[in-house]
Amino acid sequence: MKTNSTQHEILLMTGTTFSTREWCEKENVKKNLSEKEQLEQACWNGLLPEILPEVYVNSEDQKKLFLWQIKQGNSFIELEMGETPEETDKQFSIDPYAFMHLQLMS
Repeated sequence: MKTNSTQHEILLMTGTTFSTREWCEKENVKKNLSEKEQLEQACWNGLLPEILPEVYVNSEDQKKLFLWQIKQGNSFIELEMGETPEETDKQFSIDPYAFMHLQLMS
């Protein structure tokens, strides 16, 4: 029997004031990295609860989510989070590179 697990996809847009905030300079993020790389490094360094506190709202029935993968797009980075590492269903993904391909085939 397959159990349900929580999966989150989050797109963080680059080239915005959000992605260039000061938190990108915390936790030894190297200054010679691009904006995307700085934002990615900040997420891997554990700053995601500070960047997006609404994702980590504590409630009794909410399970703990882990950051499993970060993918870079042209103007965003995609965070894949969940209880366990699972493949995202491309049909229901918010990644434009995933669902646009499926729409063109329809």
